[in-house]
Amino acid sequence: MKTNFLKLTLLALVVFTASCSNDNDEIPEVVTEKAVNISAPQTGGQGQPVGGEFTKFSFSENKVVTSDKWDIAFRGTTILVNGGAKIGITDEPERTGQAAVSVVSGIFSSVTTMPESATFKQDAVATYAIPTGSGLGWYNYSNMIVTPIAGKVFVVKTHDGKYAKFEILSYYKDAPATPVSTNEARYYTFNFAYQANSTTTF
Repeated sequence: MKTNFLKLTLLALVVFTASCSNDNDEIPEVVTEKAVNISAPQTGGQGQPVGGEFTKFSFSENKVVTSDKWDIAFRGTTILVNGGAKIGITDEPERTGQAAVSVVSGIFSSVTTMPESATFKQDAVATYAIPTGSGLGWYNYSNMIVTPIAGKVFVVKTHDGKYAKFEILSYYKDAPATPVSTNEARYYTFNFAYQANSTTTF
């Protein structure tokens, strides 16, 4: 009897250990990825009406998408989130998700926990979750060059309730170390980390 009890106890322990191991295996590791040359063309500008489709990006898929399952979208220096309401600009995509963004000042690697929920913003009528304009949002514009503002990290609640963070590295094709006005513009390169299991840490 004691032998059978001992065998059952050992079997239960093995099953429990395997179960815990499988649970841990299901939690994906958060790694930093780099999105390179995400094209963000626009028409108009320089005093003319701005237009053109936005390029939609999904953090979970790590690519440009054409579906409604996007998190952020780019056109020129404007960045939208897939949450809230239409701003009222030409050719903007429908908001079908619950995305929101919080702007954090700090080093990308040091942003490991979620900001306070009250700091997350969505697009709204005439209001951008990520402000646009030189010195207001993610970039400075000087001597005809767009330069990402150092220490700006964007923590995103994705369209489906997960979390990601990103920092913009360059606005020019192939991310030149020292861009000049002749470099081809409107190509985003950014670091990002995606948390697939809905926890609030990176």
